[in-house]
Parts: sequence; structure tokens; C-alpha cells
Amino acid sequence: MLKYWRRHQWILFCSLLFSGVLVLAQLSAVYSEQSVLKRLDGLLYDSRLKLMLSYREVKDLPVVIVDIDEKSLKQLGRWPWSRQIVAQMLEQLTAAGASVVAFDVIFSEPERNPAQQVLQSGQQRLSAETTAELQQIAPLLDADHQFASSLENKDVVLGFLFQREQLAVGQLPETYVSVDSEASQSSVSQFAGYVANTAVLQQQSAGTGFINSSPDPDGFIRQAALLIRYQDKVYPSLALEAARLYALAQQLEVETAPLQQINTIVGVTVGNTRINTDLYGRVLIPYRGPARSFPYISAVDVVHGAVDKALLKDAVVFVGTSAVGHADLRSTPVGVQYPGVEVHANVFEGLIYPELIHSHPDWAEALVFLFLVVLGVLMSLLFPALGPVSLALTGGSLLLLTLGGNLYSWQVLKLDLPLTSSLLLILGLTLLNLIYGFFGASQQKARIKSIFDQYVPPAHIDEMLNHPESVSLDGKRKEMSVLFSDIRGFTNLSEKLTATELKSLLNRYFSPITKTIFEHQGTIDKYVGDMVMAFWNAPLDVKAHAELAVKAGFSMLKITDELSKSFVLDGLPAIDIGVGINTGEMNVGDMGSEYRRAYTVLGDAVNLGSRLESLTKYYGVRFLVSQMTAQQCQNMTFRTIDKVKVKGKTEAVIIYEPVDPDLLTNPDFVAALQRHEQALVLYWQQDWNEAEQLWASLYQCYNDKLYSLYLERLTHYRTHQTGADWDGVYTHAEK
Repeated sequence: MLKYWRRHQWILFCSLLFSGVLVLAQLSAVYSEQSVLKRLDGLLYDSRLKLMLSYREVKDLPVVIVDIDEKSLKQLGRWPWSRQIVAQMLEQLTAAGASVVAFDVIFSEPERNPAQQVLQSGQQRLSAETTAELQQIAPLLDADHQFASSLENKDVVLGFLFQREQLAVGQLPETYVSVDSEASQSSVSQFAGYVANTAVLQQQSAGTGFINSSPDPDGFIRQAALLIRYQDKVYPSLALEAARLYALAQQLEVETAPLQQINTIVGVTVGNTRINTDLYGRVLIPYRGPARSFPYISAVDVVHGAVDKALLKDAVVFVGTSAVGHADLRSTPVGVQYPGVEVHANVFEGLIYPELIHSHPDWAEALVFLFLVVLGVLMSLLFPALGPVSLALTGGSLLLLTLGGNLYSWQVLKLDLPLTSSLLLILGLTLLNLIYGFFGASQQKARIKSIFDQYVPPAHIDEMLNHPESVSLDGKRKEMSVLFSDIRGFTNLSEKLTATELKSLLNRYFSPITKTIFEHQGTIDKYVGDMVMAFWNAPLDVKAHAELAVKAGFSMLKITDELSKSFVLDGLPAIDIGVGINTGEMNVGDMGSEYRRAYTVLGDAVNLGSRLESLTKYYGVRFLVSQMTAQQCQNMTFRTIDKVKVKGKTEAVIIYEPVDPDLLTNPDFVAALQRHEQALVLYWQQDWNEAEQLWASLYQCYNDKLYSLYLERLTHYRTHQTGADWDGVYTHAEK
């Protein structure tokens, strides 16, 4: 043993030190919510939850979400709506057979009565008869009382919000929570203020629950607080109060256990069902799946009665919003744009079926601590004696066993056990010993090299051992082709889509576009919003790079046409793009700062490519290339567009539109192309009449924007003399 220690003393010392540091880190994580281990545990928790969703037990509990969505806001106006509309929606729900309705919204301010407003503002100017009439109809226009009347004798839960600040808005509800100890000495989180519903609504509500979320330090909602303390009373959450009404329970029983100076929460009983909680009265949320795992009904459809009543029969309905901009989209393990109302629905399902809820027992940290100590010592002593293959297999096996045991505890025993520190221990010690073996092998290779240096030139040995890369990322100047493309009208298009729809559209667009650029040997420079920038002839030399770039442009246009058709079929807007390509000398290399770098191209030739893409909209074409690009594409046909000076450039350049080879099989198209080229020559020679006749006939046949532009120019030049020194160059003042 002593010989073994001497032989491997450094790796043994480092392994035991690493294990000890990890054990201390795990111990400190118990008392710190901000620790790195807690953050990593949260990420692994999310991955495990999503991995095991397909094995989650499916319950037939009828939970439905009435969604104040974009469709509802568009048809009924922005939120908040009149309480009359809310009352109508509630009446429709109860008429359809909903058993419990829970509102994930707050009605904290009274709705203005128009009759009362008129009376108050025009009291001095109104006649007695008008005043009497307004006083008579005022109750009929009191939306709050109409909503309050609809709440009467119904199992409706209103939501309210606790605040850290000392404020009191609305009327705080009565609490139906019974605690077996003094509430002021319990471990339940305490708040200083609240925003509740108006008194007239609160008094008619069968139940009220808070809608506060309980995010982890990283902002993800993995657990839900069932109880919150305000002053000397304990109040239930929206989901817990809905569960009380659903179970026909008169009150909620909270069980506590003494711990030093406070009473920690042990569990909550709803009717005949007991739910275990952590010491703060929280439970892990048993997410059913990603967003919209529960049935969703648009609120406007409920208001208009356009709903299948079978879906609402005996259902528990949660009313909330998924509309973007209403600040109720949460980050959860199953989605980062997750409607907050669906979080309450998941908690409610877990309260009705407690077997769905996983627990994090108090002894979990002690178990992990013991596991780290025992495994850390065993691995530290065993691993130095193993070879690289045995070491990798042993480490991998331990990793799989640990993961398997953790998943078994989650799925079968319904236990949430911390996993990060155990995985870090196995990975860390395995990697540490592999590195130790690697350096040992490197030292051996160095000794062999020193021997062969006597017989083989060192440069040859270095070449064989190191295999240096043949591609350099250092900056240099060379001839290249650059392509720019963006989606037409993208700003207007993005305003019509939700964030999720816009993300989906761009992902579906960028994937095939990127693929075809790669297939044509191009390099993606960057994506900026809807813009794609690519270049050819770097970092590897590419023959016929201009021709490949033009072919890639054609392919992008065809892909866009196909995507546009599929977008329309999916209910998304049609899209179109513009493509601009230039060829010339450019600076290419790995550029940037010490914080962020990128392999990119710079120079006037790059800027011209961007200007060409912008000019496609002006000329009414989809594809433009420069004269330099066209000259290198001898096997392609181009339509001459113009001789221009773009903004920021002093030299004129002729720009062209590449012609799709499929169009050249059409004799009429070829003839029109020749007539356009003839008209352009006449135009440059200032033969306005002949040029006008040709373009007018072409415009009459094809209604091409390019021809109308030239006809407008001819009209302008007839009234504004060009002069003998006119060179036919058109200067663009805008980018």
C-alpha cells in the first residue's frame, strides 16, 4: 500500500482533495439558494422532468383553460374587459356544466359606471328629469354588481396577489386555512401587503387564492407555494383553494412540526386527501407536459357560446391569459414561454392526485453527502491503478448506474434527489485520472522522440506527431464573392406574428437556406435578424466562386418560393427575399475584440454587395449582381439593369440580374431580353424616342417595374437636359 501511495501520490492527493472540495460544496449548497450546484441541479431537474414526461401517469381529471388570447383581445378589445363581458363568460361556463371556475386575474379596481360619471360631471347642468332617468338606469349599467351577481351561489375562485411592499388594495378575503399551531411562528413565507379584488366582488366569491409564483433563483418555476402568511393568518394559493371547492371541503387543514423556534409545515389536507409539502409549504409542480397540455378554449368563444359543452361538463376551469405582453408567460422546466395560468392547472391536478407530486425529503441532502464521501474515497484509491480503457469503462458504468438510480427514485419512488454533485464527482475523478494518464503517455512520447531525434530530422518528427492544420484564420486580402439576402417587409411581417410563430418561421427559413449555401461551398458569415450574409473563397480556396455564389442565389430563391407556399398553408404570411452578390478584393480573417470574435469579411466590395441587395426592391427584381461577378460567370446569362453609383461609392458600376436558365427555353422571353438590351444601349446614347418605344412595348406586354422606371426617367430627362457629358450613370442617394 505504501508503494502504491508513493507511485501515485500526486493523483491520489488531487483526487481526495477534489472529493473533499465537492463534499464541502454540497454541504454549503444546503444553506445557499444561489450556489452553482443549486443552479446545475435545477438544470438537471429540468432535463430529467422532460425526459420522464412520456412515462408520467395520465389522469382523466377534466381541467380546462379558458385563454384570454390574442384572438380574444382582437375581437373583444384589450384587457381589462368590462365586468359585463366577464359575467357573461362566467354564465356561459356554468351553463355548460363547469364545476369550479378559478380566475388567474385580479379585479382590484371598480369599473366606472357611465351613468354615475355623467351625473357627477354634469350635476349642475342636468335637468331634474334627466337626473332621475340617469339615477334609474345607473344600476343597470353597474358592471361590478352584474359580475358580483353572477358570482353568487357558484364555486368561483378569484385570484389576488401578495406584495413585499406594505400596501393594501381591495378587500382581503376570509381564509379557510386551519393551522395546528400559531401562524406567526410557522415557516410559511410572509408578505407585507396585497392587491386583492374589490369588496363587492370579494363578498360574493366562494373562494379566493393568491396567484404568486415561486421561481427559483434562476427564474424557473419548478415548485409552487401552497400557503403564504400575512400578519397572523395563512392564505391558500389559487390552485389549493380550487381544490378545496372541488373536494367540497369546508376548510384546509395544515399540519406542522416543531423545529427550534418555528413550526415547519409538514403537509396540507384537502378533504380526505393529504399533500406532503416541504417545510415552507411548497410542492414540486407535476407538469403534465409542455404548454397547452391541457385543453385550451379561447375566451371569446366562451363569451359567444361557440364551445363544445361536453368539454366543460363537470370541468375545473382556469381563466387566464397567454397573450404576449400581459406579463404572464413564465420560464418553466417544460418551456420558457409557458402560460402562468397553466402552472396553476398543473398544481391543481397534483393536489387532486398527490401521487403525481414528487417530494424532496429532508434526508435527501444527507444521503447525497454520504454517497459522495464513500464513492469519492473508493474512486480515489481505485482509479490510479486502471488503464485508460478500464478507467473510461468504469467511470462510464458508475455514471450510468448513478443516473439510473436517480431516475428510478424519481419514477418509482417519487423522490427528487440531487444529482449534480454525484455526476461531477464521477466525471471529475474520471477526467482527472485520464489527464494524469495522458500526461504520463506524453512524457513517454517525449522520451521516444528524444531517442529518434538522433536518426530522423526533428522537423519531420514534429510534423508526424503534431499534424498541424493547413488552414490559417489570420487576416488577409483576397478576391472573394459575397452574398447578402433578407426577407422583404420583415418588419411588418414580424408585427403580425407572435414571438413563437416568428421564431418558428425563421428557423424553417434559415435551415434550408444555410444548407444550400453549404452545398455550394459557401461560408456563413452571420445572421442579423432576417438577413443572411455568406462569402466564397475562404477559409478554403474555391474555384469559380462567383458562379457558385450565383447558383446559390438561384437555389435560395427557389427554396423561398417553396417555403412561402407551405407557410400560407400553415396560416403564416407568404415571404419573398432579395439577393445581392458582388465579387472583388476583400479583407477576411478572424476579427473582433478579446470578448467576442468572428471570422468575417470587410471592405468596399462587401459594402457594394449589401447595397445591391437593397437595390432589388427599387428595381422590382429579386436578384442583382455586380459587373465583376457577371464577368466571372461566362456560362450564365444576365439582364443588364443599370449603370449606377451607390451611396458611399464614387465609381459607377453596371449591375445585372441573373437570368434563370429555365426561362431561356422561352423564345418570347429571349426576344424581350434582347429588346431590353437594345433599349438600354439607345438610352445610354440619349436616343430617348427609340428607347421609349421599345420599353413601352415591353411594359405593355410584361408590366415589369424596371421598364416603368426607365419610362419615368425618359420623361424626366426630356424636361431636364442631361448635357453632352452625361454618362448614363444613375446615382442612388439612399442605401
